[in-house]
Amino acid sequence: MAEFLKDKRILLIVSGGIAAYKSLELVRLLTKSSATVRAILTSAGSEFVTPLSLGSLTGDRVYTDLFDLTDEAEMGHIELSRDADLLVVAPATADLMAKMANGLCNDLASTALLATDKPVLIAPAMNVRMWEHTATRRNLAQLSGDGIHIIGPNEGDMACGEFGFGRMAEPAEILTAIEALLGPGGGPLKGRKALVTSGPTREAIDPVRYLANRSSGKQGHAIAAALARLGADVTLVSGPVAIPDPFGAKTIHVESAKEMLAACQELSPVDIAVCVAAVADWGIADLAGQKIKKGKSSTTPMLKLVENPDILATLSNKSGNRPALVIGFAAETENVIEHAREKLARKKCDWIIANDVSLPDGGKRSGVMGSDHNRVHIVSGDGVDSWPEMTKAEVAAGLAARIAEQFNTQDSEQ
Repeated sequence: MAEFLKDKRILLIVSGGIAAYKSLELVRLLTKSSATVRAILTSAGSEFVTPLSLGSLTGDRVYTDLFDLTDEAEMGHIELSRDADLLVVAPATADLMAKMANGLCNDLASTALLATDKPVLIAPAMNVRMWEHTATRRNLAQLSGDGIHIIGPNEGDMACGEFGFGRMAEPAEILTAIEALLGPGGGPLKGRKALVTSGPTREAIDPVRYLANRSSGKQGHAIAAALARLGADVTLVSGPVAIPDPFGAKTIHVESAKEMLAACQELSPVDIAVCVAAVADWGIADLAGQKIKKGKSSTTPMLKLVENPDILATLSNKSGNRPALVIGFAAETENVIEHAREKLARKKCDWIIANDVSLPDGGKRSGVMGSDHNRVHIVSGDGVDSWPEMTKAEVAAGLAARIAEQFNTQDSEQ
């Protein structure tokens, strides 16, 4: 792992909630990136993780009590917050967010947050009902307006048995956000402009219905974040997804293939284009102005399809301001490499990243749309490079590094 955070000091605040256990993995990732980590553990947080476990990983004492005179003599709460380069709250409970939004401070964690003059990143984690509550939304808006950086929460199953938004962002995602905030000002892609497309598109049938696909946007969003971490100026053009915007990238939200193409064209010129989005191949020829109603007859309405614009081919064949590197994705269900090679030639892009999204073995394939893992093959004029199964975040980091290497090679040859 690259030492993006060498000599950086992180004050990690762990508040109460089942997601507190993830803070231990976050500390491990931070120390592996050569960051120095101090930890504040709230009384509620200590119900889920212990000072001993946190201290063992940070290599430092864990701070818990606002009124401990020994602590105040050694490292006062004001100095504790100001000594850090960044304060990270993970998990950030609804209670602590409410305190932050209203300037309340009745324990060490809230006092340190109020006393700091350094940037703050929070990773909310709570029940979906609490996350959706009007008070939480109001507090979130206040914190965002105050300049607090926010990552997540993610959507998924919760310990309480419910499903929805409220799961704390994964430690690797939080690390990426921290690196974007504190990482070196340069990076191998500094000065490069990158365009990434992500997610599905929706092609309207009528004001209610649409055609779409199963793309989650996880891979495209991860690639946008990884490129930003290496210093690129990244703009993500995203179709409708249920995941947060990636940290460090500007995001443009669109729905249809035509809207996505228009957004991509407006961003020209760029140095790098990574077309990850699963763009619908067809749209509806005649969009109904009103909801199509079931008739009394048994006749099924006929939908006439028309071919959508080809975003990857348009960018690859762009005259004048063609990106120096155009990368496409190929989600295949059979003959993956063969079809990827055909697509590479047909689209005239530089690389195709192919993966198998079929559903063998009861649908447990890692690369299936919506999963957190992928197994990709990089197909280019130089041949095929097949990668082992890994998380989509790891695929994104590897691809970003390969892109940086490509530009470094081009620069050295000039």
